[in-house]
Amino acid sequence: MDNRQVIGSWLSGPRAAAEEMGAEFGYRGEKLGLPKEGPGSLAPVGRRFGALLVDWVLCLLIAYGLLAAGDQRAAGNWALGVFLVLSVLTLGTVGFTPGKRLLGLRVAAEGGGRLTVPRVLLRSVLLCLAIPALVWDRDGRGLHDRLSRAVQVRI
Repeated sequence: MDNRQVIGSWLSGPRAAAEEMGAEFGYRGEKLGLPKEGPGSLAPVGRRFGALLVDWVLCLLIAYGLLAAGDQRAAGNWALGVFLVLSVLTLGTVGFTPGKRLLGLRVAAEGGGRLTVPRVLLRSVLLCLAIPALVWDRDGRGLHDRLSRAVQVRI
């Protein structure tokens, strides 16, 4: 046996080994009934992080300028509250935050359509806790999306 093949399979992980044995995983979002590419397909992780970064910077600016009276330490604390309000208001009304819109994403219910206000509130609170957002499933959805039965898709 070639040692490079052994090391390659070990580095590739369990998914590659299962695929070599004939298991088919399909594409991300297939189990949710989403298309593979284009509008309505599952949003890429990089775009989702980019949208989160844009939203967080916007919330920091709002908190620093309007609520923290120029205090940088207090601005970080206020920014989390602004982020929660921004998420609930924008996702509950139009389905995307400013960062998501800028990067061509929206949050939808698993079956399509918009999220209800209680589900938006649940999703936003869990996202502010951060830990649920760090636990992902096979489709790359965070625990906050799974529990609120939401999915981030391309526009």
